[in-house]
Amino acid sequence: MADENIIELFSDGACKGNPGLGGWGVLIKDLKTLNELKGSQQQTTNNRMELIAVIEGLKSIKKHAHIQITTDSMYVKNGINQWINNWKKNGWRTAAKKPVKNKDLWQELDELVQDYSIKWLWVKGHSGHPGNERADQLANEAIEEFQDKIIH
Repeated sequence: MADENIIELFSDGACKGNPGLGGWGVLIKDLKTLNELKGSQQQTTNNRMELIAVIEGLKSIKKHAHIQITTDSMYVKNGINQWINNWKKNGWRTAAKKPVKNKDLWQELDELVQDYSIKWLWVKGHSGHPGNERADQLANEAIEEFQDKIIH
């Protein structure tokens, strides 16, 4: 797989209060294009926003693409790469026998990732990584835009 065929997806979620008003942002880059996506939700959690960012990003990319996903969420990276198989085996229960939080989103993400070749990378949030910083900016812009709509 040559580097020029890899689509880079940078995702981030943000929340004002947890739960609270949330936003998600995605930056998608390949050799020819740059695409930015963002959205917001009321009464949500940071983890839900992190998951939705990846889900919405993947939905915007043609199936069977080679993708490198960069996230600052260990919850998303470990959940999809390590924990999800046991959750499914255990009827969507954690090792502690508790229901998996955000099951709806995990199921959607699990279905989506089957259609792609994905390499997952984790970066420390707010560490100056350009793609992660832009995704964070988009997530926060989505929150601000939602707040502006409420005020006006």
